[in-house]
Amino acid sequence: MQQVIEHVLVPGTFDPITYGHIDVVRRARRMCPTVTVAVAESLGKNGVGTTFSLEERVDLARDALAAEGIDGVDVLPFTGLLVDFAREVGAGAVVKGLRAMTDFEYELQQADLNYRLDPELESIFVMSSPQYGYLSSSVVRQIASFGGDVSEFVPPNVVAALKGRF
Repeated sequence: MQQVIEHVLVPGTFDPITYGHIDVVRRARRMCPTVTVAVAESLGKNGVGTTFSLEERVDLARDALAAEGIDGVDVLPFTGLLVDFAREVGAGAVVKGLRAMTDFEYELQQADLNYRLDPELESIFVMSSPQYGYLSSSVVRQIASFGGDVSEFVPPNVVAALKGRF
């Protein structure tokens, strides 16, 4: 008998969390009763560190999801391999949002590697909602660093954090 997946992870760096990320979490929550947002340490993302510390990114994500009224979601930090964290929290799948073909190529590589490390961990991909197809944390950080208004891309708590950082 096939086992039903009751718990999924939505992993990422979330530096910072955007409305695109929140859309993926909301959709994962519609599909599964237990969702954990897994905030990766990512010490060397793109050759540089993150703008916000791991603790700050966890707090920003928790506050943003609560403000958006998304309940039943845990936000936890993790270091190391995603497959190990999935086992640790009892998740049976990873949910990732896809914006463009470049996302697909990268995420397919990650899914293939995760499968080799743990064939029981499923990968579930959801297509980005059209209004978020262009949105990324790096674009948000860049706009904010030049003093631009990012309020249509991120929740108010993130807008405030970005203003404080830049």
